Amino acid sequence: MAASSNSSLSGSSVSSDPEDYQPPIWKSYLYQLQQEAPRPKRITCPQEMESRPKYYGREFHGIIPREYADELLAGAEGAYLIRESQRQPGTHTLALRFGHQTLNYRLFYDGKHFVGEKRFESVHDLVTDALITLYIETKAAEYIAKMTTNPIYEHLGYTSLLKDKMVHRLSQGRTEPRRVTFQRDERISSPLVRRSALKDTQEKQCSYEKIHNFKVHTFRGPHWCEYCANFMWGLIAQGVRCSDCGLNVHKQCSKLVPSDCQPDLRRIKKVFSCDLTTLVKAHNTTRPMVVDMCIQEIELRGMKSEGLYRVSGFSEHIEDVRLSFDRDGEKADISASAYADINIIAGALKLYLRDLPIPVITFDLYSKFIQAAKLPNAESRLEGIHESLLQLPPAHYETLRYLMAHLKRVTLFEKDNLMNSENLGIVFGPTLMQPPELNALTTLNDMRQQKLVVQLMIEHEDVLF
Repeated sequence: MAASSNSSLSGSSVSSDPEDYQPPIWKSYLYQLQQEAPRPKRITCPQEMESRPKYYGREFHGIIPREYADELLAGAEGAYLIRESQRQPGTHTLALRFGHQTLNYRLFYDGKHFVGEKRFESVHDLVTDALITLYIETKAAEYIAKMTTNPIYEHLGYTSLLKDKMVHRLSQGRTEPRRVTFQRDERISSPLVRRSALKDTQEKQCSYEKIHNFKVHTFRGPHWCEYCANFMWGLIAQGVRCSDCGLNVHKQCSKLVPSDCQPDLRRIKKVFSCDLTTLVKAHNTTRPMVVDMCIQEIELRGMKSEGLYRVSGFSEHIEDVRLSFDRDGEKADISASAYADINIIAGALKLYLRDLPIPVITFDLYSKFIQAAKLPNAESRLEGIHESLLQLPPAHYETLRYLMAHLKRVTLFEKDNLMNSENLGIVFGPTLMQPPELNALTTLNDMRQQKLVVQLMIEHEDVLF
């Protein structure tokens, strides 16, 4: 991203019409400071050092006192050398002249050179980056401390337009969430009737928020922060980039960016094993298209299939379905002409749910569902499950609601498919729920509760969702 101007960001408003949008003006003060930063000056050793490690050059001076290193560097801003420690032979120090004084850093090598978090291919690059950082943080400490106070993020044209487009498409594509209502049920103790007052409670709103997936990034060429509009200084690892939507910001600015990531399909490399919220936002859907497509295919031709979801399809064919979704997305062909055995489609659906990096019933809510299932009173169990459901992220809630409605319909064909809510609970319990820590004993102890949670959600789908 190139700079548009050398002046500060103008305060112009953004029009909803793309043709009226005026791009922001990127702030170049920090870029100018980087250009002014001292350049590295290697102080070479006049003699060949036999003890010199192979990954250092002539800047290595062997074991010399700190005072002598200071003399060698004196008067040359940006000058540097490497010396071996007198106190700890075998350890190395980078001596660097900056601000009319010699700075000493413990220097490490593990295939790359580093003194802190950043790792460099050469000592020269390390020193270049250090001088830039020292110079900018010295000259502009107060400016840097205040640079996040007047962000441009909400005024970026593509940010506003993308957000409006997302809200519009989601409002068109989703069904309104059901009001949470408990109704009289002869199988449940009478106190549940008191919960009928929940008929008038607020509907669960589908707010598809997603935090950005920021990772440290090295930018080639000048780049400006898309939150504060300031230059991202340094030679490498100048900032962070969201691997899902491509947003580029300073590391310190990333903590202030709203949770409004809109993943770019070009960055989503696969469908299976992709975070559920990331996938639905990338495709502008309320649920993963894998779930919709597989369930629609199963309900079209497999509801009377004996042992549905219990009988396994050929693993090679299930893997083919996975690859097809990863490659073709919603254009994947899972019809009878491609896969005559409906158990392959059912197996692919279970595989998708099982391979989610965050299960449909999230790790942080796992214990709440398990504890709810352990309650001795039938009404209390439903109350506990209901309260836990309300805390699920919207995409997880919608996926679970749609799946439970489907499994409820599966049980209507029990005479043919021999699958009731208890059988389905056994199948889907460990698929939808996984303890935060992989512990075989915990998983084994929780299997009964996992089964019961799913069984109750199927049987009471109409009042829990």
